Amino acid sequence: MEILILAVVIAVVALGALTGLVVSSRRKKALPPRPESPAVGTPPAEPRVGEDVDGTPESPGRTIEEVDLPDASGATTTVEPEPAPPVLETPEPTAGRLVRLRTRLSRSQNSLGKGLLTLLSREHLDEDTWEEIEDTLLTADVGVAPTQELVERLRERVRVLGTRTPEGLRALLREELLTLVGPDEDRAVRTETSGAEDRPGVVLVVGVNGTGKTTTTGKLARVLVADGKSVVLGAADTFRAAAADQLQTWGERVGARTVRGPEAGDPASVAFDAVKEGTAEGADVVLIDTAGRLHTKAGLMDELGKVKRVVEKQGPVDEVLLVLDATTGQNGLVQARVFAEVVNITGIVLTKLDGTAKGGIVVAVQRELGVPVKLIGLGEGADDLAPFEPEAFVDALIGD
Repeated sequence: MEILILAVVIAVVALGALTGLVVSSRRKKALPPRPESPAVGTPPAEPRVGEDVDGTPESPGRTIEEVDLPDASGATTTVEPEPAPPVLETPEPTAGRLVRLRTRLSRSQNSLGKGLLTLLSREHLDEDTWEEIEDTLLTADVGVAPTQELVERLRERVRVLGTRTPEGLRALLREELLTLVGPDEDRAVRTETSGAEDRPGVVLVVGVNGTGKTTTTGKLARVLVADGKSVVLGAADTFRAAAADQLQTWGERVGARTVRGPEAGDPASVAFDAVKEGTAEGADVVLIDTAGRLHTKAGLMDELGKVKRVVEKQGPVDEVLLVLDATTGQNGLVQARVFAEVVNITGIVLTKLDGTAKGGIVVAVQRELGVPVKLIGLGEGADDLAPFEPEAFVDALIGD
């Protein structure tokens, strides 16, 4: 019996020892491997530039303009950078500007002068030749009456003087064309007030859509600034969405402020405010850009007359410039007649004279309205609007 009890005890002890070994083995398999100890004397790695101390990259820094700041109510607002002020341009001096642009003008006008010189240089100037001379002048848009006058004078002088040399004919033709253009006309743009009136000069710019009227107003501002005058622009073309923006851009380039109103607002009100603010600021000149009326719409033409009347409540309009597209030729004269009936035109601006335009339109439009051409446009450049100079113009017509 005792032997049996001893055997059981031994078996139990053996079984317990075996079970402990198995459990110990399983625990060793479940435990993760211990990290290796760093070598003795090796310091921990320093964080690299752009990393936090834990080794993660930093987020990119923000400028003060990008930082969200709380306003008075506690809400966050983003500080936006202020736009840079526009860089003021220095317009090209107006004195002699047409002379500098003479080459550009002569490219499209030389055919008139060269054609006339070729015909006058023929050995025999018979009736057929004089008819060809007339046709050349009419084709150049000189007009019927001026053409007849010029041909009669040329016939008489060639017969009496007997001029036949190329130099003599060129001098003769230059003299007669200059007489036809009118060298003694007052072509200054009137921006000075009469008497001791303490107000700016007022210039009203009118014309049909598409003639370059708003652009011409902006370029005229550059001409006046180049002559040392301070200018306020009135954007009274409220019916064309981009007109006020376009005019304001022109003004900002030379430091001229633009007075504008709501889109489709009252043009007369904008024109009135422009003169009022120009007077308050002590400006030298106020330029008012009007809507480009279609001359067949009597109601709109009447409104143009209203603009002039409203402006004149503060003082007279010193200059009314009619902008004409020189490429329209004789059709432009129809526009000129209608505008002259509504407002008192005092000067003409001929644009696009460097393209397919014919130089004779200068003579024709002056005869039609009885007022001088004061400015001509010779290209798309900002300083391509030039005061009209008869001598430089005729020299460009007949070439060197």
